[in-house]
Amino acid sequence: MKPNQHIKIVIVDDHDLLREGISARLSDVGYIEITAEGGNGREAIDLCKRLEPDVLLMDISMPIMNGLEAAKQIMELGLKTRILFLSIYDDNEYIQEALRIGASGFVLKDVSKPEMLNAIKSAAEGATYLGPKVAASLQKGVDKSTEDANTYGLTKREKQVLALIAEGHLNKEIAYRLDISIRTVESHRSAIRDKTGGGNAATLAKIARDLGL
Repeated sequence: MKPNQHIKIVIVDDHDLLREGISARLSDVGYIEITAEGGNGREAIDLCKRLEPDVLLMDISMPIMNGLEAAKQIMELGLKTRILFLSIYDDNEYIQEALRIGASGFVLKDVSKPEMLNAIKSAAEGATYLGPKVAASLQKGVDKSTEDANTYGLTKREKQVLALIAEGHLNKEIAYRLDISIRTVESHRSAIRDKTGGGNAATLAKIARDLGL
């Protein structure tokens, strides 16, 4: 962050006390300017359109429109605003979806003031910030996917075949892509069904998604 640079912030959370608490926590920080507050995703979109803050500090679970949906629409506007999620949930799916949308960070609501400021500054500078607990949760999710794949006992080739099945490829297409015979693909497919308990292509596709393939 450049010297004397102010960071304009909009805070959006449906809990008044929590939102006011965050505002009060940041009010004595010289380089932060809180320009507005809101209580739901639609308000977040309207405020960003009107004020184009540097950082939007936003909750995920809110009425009318949740934070993730609001973030998608804000990102589509092409504003300079960086989105930093502040949530009570360290759910791996929330974290992954927030990052997929293009959020600049994800921290938990029980973070210390120094960590919150680090996250805000990082977001304002265009970097991505994950608090220690959030990063640990994300890694745990990755480890679980690996563990699940190992639990099924799929070979490397079977994982490749499963991933292509999930993409909707037929046996002939899979054989061409992997440079193997159709009979070999059928053999792998049969082994995958036996190991995972998956029957049709739709079920196998879901298993592939669950494994992160």
